[in-house]
Amino acid sequence: MTGWDWFIEVLSWALIITGSISAIIGAFGAYRFPDFWSRLHAVSITDTAGVILLIAGMCLQSGFTLITAKLIIIGVFLFLTGPTATHAAANAALISNLLPNAKDPVEGDADG
Repeated sequence: MTGWDWFIEVLSWALIITGSISAIIGAFGAYRFPDFWSRLHAVSITDTAGVILLIAGMCLQSGFTLITAKLIIIGVFLFLTGPTATHAAANAALISNLLPNAKDPVEGDADG
């Protein structure tokens, strides 16, 4: 194994492990946060970051093959649909009058 192959191997596994950790953190956020809005934020951010890192690591593992092209297409699809689904869920919650908890008034707010 040459130095370049070793570097690609280490980098790909670092991306895969970091993406996995990001997904796990998002799962804990969905479990631990108190309300819908904070859970939605935690899951959407870590989901998008996790997908990007995992797919980048898998692309490095597979090299320049057809598999890499398919992974990139899947990544673009997930990168576009993840935030869209999060926005749709947030919009549906807002329309159904599920408002964020505002315990303390914000300074400079007209109502506070």
